[in-house]
Amino acid sequence: MKKAVEPQAERPAKAFSSEVATGSRKENASKQEAGAAFRSHRNGKGPRAADRIRASASELFYREGIRAVGVDEVVERAGVTKPSLYRSFASKDDLAAAYMRDYDLDFWEKFENPGGKSYSDPREHVLAYIRVLSTRAVRQGYRGCGLSNATVEYPARDNPARQVAEAHKKVFRKRLRELAAGMGARQPAVLGDALLLLIEGIYSTGQQSEEGPAQSALAAAKLLIDASVAKG
Repeated sequence: MKKAVEPQAERPAKAFSSEVATGSRKENASKQEAGAAFRSHRNGKGPRAADRIRASASELFYREGIRAVGVDEVVERAGVTKPSLYRSFASKDDLAAAYMRDYDLDFWEKFENPGGKSYSDPREHVLAYIRVLSTRAVRQGYRGCGLSNATVEYPARDNPARQVAEAHKKVFRKRLRELAAGMGARQPAVLGDALLLLIEGIYSTGQQSEEGPAQSALAAAKLLIDASVAKG
């Protein structure tokens, strides 16, 4: 029987960015998306074995997919033994859930401060995030959103990684609706959902081609918002 993992609790929108420490930036798009998700708690001798395992799992799970990567590959990349992995994580499912939780934290840092900047205007905030996201999505090696990918990989709703991913998506939907209301949308729930559908489309199509529709995402977002916000 799979061990259920309690999903991330909903947090106030203003708390998202303050809870997250800045992650290191990788050179290529795949590492850039995955590497920042796991933080290393360093001491004088460098990262602990558990942190090396998390960092290695982050890169591999994001680039190859969770189910495609075995624990042997993770421990080899981390330079640790298999018993070291199981002392920190009861199973691969637990390691995958930890990857999801850390990916969630890194996501909120990027969303609340797109491009490293904060925005007081809801419209500019959302457009800045989509601008940064669509730029990443047309780079070679882009692998979309790790949380969205996990819901595809794990159809069973009792899977620990899927539970974290589903909880994240619910909070993200709520946040976009709040921002849509702040823009003065006539139907903020509808605009928020439309923006979520657009963003999820960027995650998906960005993995298919560097010449895909993600390059039009910013213009599409402006059209959506302008058509939804009351004039005058």
